[in-house]
Amino acid sequence: MVTEGYYFGLPPIALGAAALLLRWTFTGVILLCLAAFIFYFFRDPERTIPADAGAVVSPADGRVVVVTEEENAGRPGKRISIFLAIWNVHVNRSPAAGTITNMKYCPGKFSAAMRESASTHNEQNVITLATESGEITFKQIAGLIARRVVCWKKSGDRIARGERIGLVRFGSRADLWLPRDSELLVKVGDPVKGGSSVVAYWPPRAKSTQTRAQKQVSSEENLSTAGKRT
Repeated sequence: MVTEGYYFGLPPIALGAAALLLRWTFTGVILLCLAAFIFYFFRDPERTIPADAGAVVSPADGRVVVVTEEENAGRPGKRISIFLAIWNVHVNRSPAAGTITNMKYCPGKFSAAMRESASTHNEQNVITLATESGEITFKQIAGLIARRVVCWKKSGDRIARGERIGLVRFGSRADLWLPRDSELLVKVGDPVKGGSSVVAYWPPRAKSTQTRAQKQVSSEENLSTAGKRT
């Protein structure tokens, strides 16, 4: 369980116990049930992280509600949106290994996270990640009940695929943007688990034959020049 769970869960336990001692049975039971739900909500189960090269994992638990073509800063790509119901695990994870090159907090509305407008209008953290394959972007988006997005990382941090990066409290949304040449493996309606469900495949960039040939030509030219000087 994440630390925030104790901050929210211990007060109703204490109040519930006090209510039971005062024989306010109904109130005490309600408070203890509330505490149990809070501890359940802030659970943080271990996940098996895929080791396949190029695998991109889901940043959150939930259900895929949008798969669409979308540009990002003028670059053609694809967006996957995941809705987190209040009973889902709300710890967010990194979709790939890389370095956080930019993190931007955007204040906004608290509309229902299932609405399409939530991707652009709701409060959110926008995280840009430089990976071996290139640059991807993912968002932590607040919803109608969720009123705070929490990120435990900062710009410049190196993170692993599936690593815990933060959470959004009490129902929310997560968006993942990938370039056009990535291969998406999910569709609308698919359930996913953060850190373990592979949602796309985007292999690392390989050095091109042209680049190797250029280096070889350059090396030969240097040897030729050296020979002439001799």
